[in-house]
Amino acid sequence: MVKELGKKIIAQNKTARHDFFIEEVYECGLVLTGTEVKSLRAGRATLTDGYAMARDGEIWVSGVHIPEYNQGSWTNHPPRRDRKLLLHKREIAQINGVIKQGGLTLIPLSLYFKDGKAKI
Repeated sequence: MVKELGKKIIAQNKTARHDFFIEEVYECGLVLTGTEVKSLRAGRATLTDGYAMARDGEIWVSGVHIPEYNQGSWTNHPPRRDRKLLLHKREIAQINGVIKQGGLTLIPLSLYFKDGKAKI
């Protein structure tokens, strides 16, 4: 775990930087449940199979594995559920235009906490 200037990195997708050409980088928030946040604070997440897609005017990330929280009860989350990304409308419109252009993929590069909020 690297901590620099209020930023605690939870997981990085190292293969993405090797396999893909990074054209643009966006920072966005995630809609998470309580047990997902606790599991992330424990440093448990995997981004290697993750990708993002546009659906109903929103951007969703799939394939990101956040394991169930050990002390969680029946309220635990499914580990590979789709999670909504929090972006401005103009950023969503720009991303939709780029994705529709074809040949480009939206993938998560890193998952971290910035000032107490989960970002991807």
